[in-house]
This record gives sequence, structure tokens and C-alpha cells, in this order.
Amino acid sequence: MTTRTVGDIMTRELLTLDQSATLKDAHDLMREKSIRHIPVVDPLTGKLMGVLTQKRMIATIMSLLSDYGVSALERRERQCRVVEIIDPAFESVDEQAPLTDAVAFFLKNKHGCLTIVDENQCLIGIVTSSDFVRLCAKLLASQLSE
Repeated sequence: MTTRTVGDIMTRELLTLDQSATLKDAHDLMREKSIRHIPVVDPLTGKLMGVLTQKRMIATIMSLLSDYGVSALERRERQCRVVEIIDPAFESVDEQAPLTDAVAFFLKNKHGCLTIVDENQCLIGIVTSSDFVRLCAKLLASQLSE
């Protein structure tokens, strides 16, 4: 098996939002598609602006609930733009980065995803902890079949 770079295992067909999206949009997308990370990109340039994680979204929702109550939650979610709560300093790598760099990133940062960008900082993929589990399953299956 010659899987050696993040480009070998990354997901290229991504679900993203742009800076005009609301917390409600992100909440709905995460729930409908069962995802935990949403890259936010500039729709004109394709450049990665940051990542909204499920953890940050839940923390924001809990804060809104605490401040405004259940009855105002949906309205407040519609007023909150994702660009206000994304992590703009989210680390990214290019698709030729070795898988060992991705492993080090996951262990160091405790994040569940790593964004992959091109030389112009445009988003081209994402690697998640699930991608590593799939890779592990493949490696184990190939070892067991030997």
C-alpha cells in the first residue's frame, strides 16, 4: 500500500459555507449531513477563511441559550454569522504533506479535521479522524490477508 500523503486520503467533495452563512445554516448542515466540521470559504476566491467545528458551534449555541433562552434560540442563530465564530487560525497543509505530519497535527491539537489548501490558500480537501480510521481498517485488512 502506497498511501503516504494527506492527498492520498483526503476528501475532495466538500460541504462548505461562505461568510454570509448563519449559525442556523451551519447547525442545519451539520445535523442533516452528520458532519462535525465545516470549512468556510470566500465564494469569489475559494480561499479558506476558517473552520467551524461542532465543538465551537455547540459552545455558541449553549451561550445563546444561557443568555436568551430556548424561545429566542432560532432567531439568535439566524443573526449570528459563522464568520464571527470560526477559527480563522486553523492550520492547513498542502496535499503533498506526509501523513505523519497529519498524525502529529491531530495528536497535538486534538482537532478532528485538517484542511488541505493549494498554493493560493484555496481549499481543496479535508482529512478527518474518520479518514484515518478508514486507512487503519485498510491496513489491518491487508495485513490479515497476507
